[in-house]
Amino acid sequence: MADAPTFADERPKLRLGVNVDHVATVRNARGGRHPDPLHAAEIAIAAGADGITAHLREDRRHIRDDDVARLKARIDRPLNLEMAATREMVDIALGIRPHAVCIVPERREERTTEGGLDAAGQHNSLKSVVAELRQAGIRVSLFIAAEPRQIDAAAAIGAAVIEIHTGAWCEAVAGGGAAAAEAEWRRIRDGAALARRLGLEVHAGHGLNYATAEQVAQLGEVVELNIGHFLIGEAVEGGLTRAILTMRSAMDRGRAQAPRR
Repeated sequence: MADAPTFADERPKLRLGVNVDHVATVRNARGGRHPDPLHAAEIAIAAGADGITAHLREDRRHIRDDDVARLKARIDRPLNLEMAATREMVDIALGIRPHAVCIVPERREERTTEGGLDAAGQHNSLKSVVAELRQAGIRVSLFIAAEPRQIDAAAAIGAAVIEIHTGAWCEAVAGGGAAAAEAEWRRIRDGAALARRLGLEVHAGHGLNYATAEQVAQLGEVVELNIGHFLIGEAVEGGLTRAILTMRSAMDRGRAQAPRR
């Protein structure tokens, strides 16, 4: 009797996108060119990052236009440009042509992105932006909370990808609120499953550390994590290479527990 067929591990690869915004934050505190987000991106890639993320804000508080241009020209991994859905940012994206654009909500007075995009409430305006970027060959992601209404809207708008905002869950975990953390975790888990059923690629990010990234990695629907602030903080204390390698190991441990398909 013939040997039974063997199958390769069918877990989807979990990619790590490293956000270099806060390397630019440190640079901008003194001016000049050091530390350079491009150099940080090159270190991250050498350590195992699968892509680089940079958020070009309206007020240019960290990443600047020339940073985005240099990243696109010099790195040999996909560049994910986070941006608001404004005419200025769409024009910049069309000029630079990053691999992907992640549309995020943005308020000038916020310290960092405080919540997910209201894709449902901004359906018409976002649909035209997504269509324009897609026509230029740019993959489009919407940064949203794991709410069915927002996920349904993302699919209807024509986005190829959603990035689930994990910030509320991470804050609940850090604050020791077990019930709140569990409720947020169920929302993320169920939202990822819904998005996958709708044909969306699922990413996740915001507030993740080693432990929470390892847990998210157990969700087989999630194929990419985008992490920045925590890794840059770890890099200050122990080096970016060590931070990337430790994060990669945590993600791999979590993904090993994801169900095979």
